[in-house]
Amino acid sequence: MKQIGSSIDGAAARIAPVFDPATGAQTAEVVLASVADVDRVVQASATAFASWRDTSLTARSRILFAFRELADRHRDDLARLITAEHGKVLEDARGEVARGIEVIEFACGIPHLMKGEFSEDVSTGVDASSIRQPLGVVAGITPFNFPVMVPMWMYPVAIACGNTFILKPSERDPSPSDMIAELWSQAGLPDNVFSVVHGDAEAVNALLDHPLVAAVSFVGSTPIARHVFERGHASAKRVQALGGAKNHAVVLPDADLDSTADALIAAGYGSAGERCMAISAVVVVGDADPLVAAVAERARALVTGPGTDPTSDMGPLITQVHRDRVAGYVDSAEADGADIVVDGRGLDIVGDGFFFGPTLVDRVTPDMSVYRDEIFGPVLAVLRVDTLDEAIALVNANPFGNGTAIFTRDGYSARRFRRDVSVGMVGINVAIPVPMAYYSFGGWKQSLFGDAHIHGMEGVRFNTRLKSITTRWPDDQGAADTGRIALHFPSGDKR
Repeated sequence: MKQIGSSIDGAAARIAPVFDPATGAQTAEVVLASVADVDRVVQASATAFASWRDTSLTARSRILFAFRELADRHRDDLARLITAEHGKVLEDARGEVARGIEVIEFACGIPHLMKGEFSEDVSTGVDASSIRQPLGVVAGITPFNFPVMVPMWMYPVAIACGNTFILKPSERDPSPSDMIAELWSQAGLPDNVFSVVHGDAEAVNALLDHPLVAAVSFVGSTPIARHVFERGHASAKRVQALGGAKNHAVVLPDADLDSTADALIAAGYGSAGERCMAISAVVVVGDADPLVAAVAERARALVTGPGTDPTSDMGPLITQVHRDRVAGYVDSAEADGADIVVDGRGLDIVGDGFFFGPTLVDRVTPDMSVYRDEIFGPVLAVLRVDTLDEAIALVNANPFGNGTAIFTRDGYSARRFRRDVSVGMVGINVAIPVPMAYYSFGGWKQSLFGDAHIHGMEGVRFNTRLKSITTRWPDDQGAADTGRIALHFPSGDKR
């Protein structure tokens, strides 16, 4: 059994188990960082910042290009680590790595992205300009469900902007982060510009409290996002905290039945539903029976099994505790009178893996917990409404506002939905509207705490501070300087 991470506390170090979700067997143990461990890493990161911020944009970009090539070369190795500790099927894991690499590619353009502004003669002989400068030590606290992609939303941009970065990944699947650190080293990144701290709440709070940490990015559940935001702000940090989701797909009567059903299967059951952009609520306007039947037929045909098995469409859930929690929501829906059309509770798989089959629950109402809460599992809940207005009102009444989608052939209805829905990311005939790396990712309402979305230009702005500069160079010959002292703001074009 391998040990992941290290601690300066020696025998006092705390250890957490790492499991293979497909077998239920413990495969590793991870050392959980103490407050002293975090301080040691932050101090080293702050020291490294002094020289990294002075590294030219061209030199930073070259290292990023080298890192991108290494990540691309090892994408299958990273995918296998993801599958071994998270459980998702290899194809999903490869897709995760690919989407993360796109953010590295975006960050490779940092010489262009960091360009400031300049205005000549804002007043007579006076020029104005602005520049962006790095913050210092930036930390990222990331979830178990995307152990490669979500950190890549953060550190390529932060490092490219001249910051040093400390990653605190989930202790449930820590190995991919260690491999990323090795790839950074091979790419030529100086020591301590990128660091990994394994840990739990103790490490998280130590990062949030540390005076040398300038900014924190977080992705996870809404209660923890709120905690990170409030505690980080209490210690004067810049914080972006992306929380949970309850993503709706609204299906109008004119939607193409087959393509919509296919999209809902992918969005609801991909990665076993353990993603913040998963569709978990399907709001059908009008007669829902044909769509329910089409989704049910496809769901029953899905193969649930180990992520390493090429015949598997869906892997296990992350832990036994989480699997039991998901089952509890289906139990509750059944007790509340919903119709369990496809039931994943009775999945027949040999072994002790944390498997839960695709589940489809019909005739759900907004008061049921299967609708109210973020389940983070392969459970699709179907709600029935009569009009698009009702559908929009239902989506907007939900406290989450991460992602949503509409399926229709009618442009006017799609435009109304796009304009009126209170959600941060909208798909039109696209079930998982994750923006490309050069746009930015983030929701509204309780799905985001803070002002900035992640990656894209919002990521550049989050990871830098704006400095405005006003410049005047007097004529050394004295021809333009009368020696008068202005005691007020000038009017017109005279100084």
